[in-house]
Amino acid sequence: MSAISREDVAHLARLAHIEMSGAELERMTGELDAIVDAIASVSEAAGDDVPATSHPIPLHNVMREDVVGATLTPEQALQNAPDAEDNRFKVPAILDGE
Repeated sequence: MSAISREDVAHLARLAHIEMSGAELERMTGELDAIVDAIASVSEAAGDDVPATSHPIPLHNVMREDVVGATLTPEQALQNAPDAEDNRFKVPAILDGE
């Protein structure tokens, strides 16, 4: 027995303000029914003896250690800046009075 009827699809289409022809309703009914069946089969496979997982493979941290390296001095960082003030980039204001 189909879990999704043509009337269900027509009702959903009306709620979503989507116009659908008869052929589109029939095709969408079949597609949505296949999706519901697939979800049902997955629900059947999961049981109490199957542990819940968020990832199918174990994850491990692949990032490097956070080590401070060579950095630019303020003068080096600002040497090509069009405008600077107090060791900071100076940019045009975009908000008035805030």
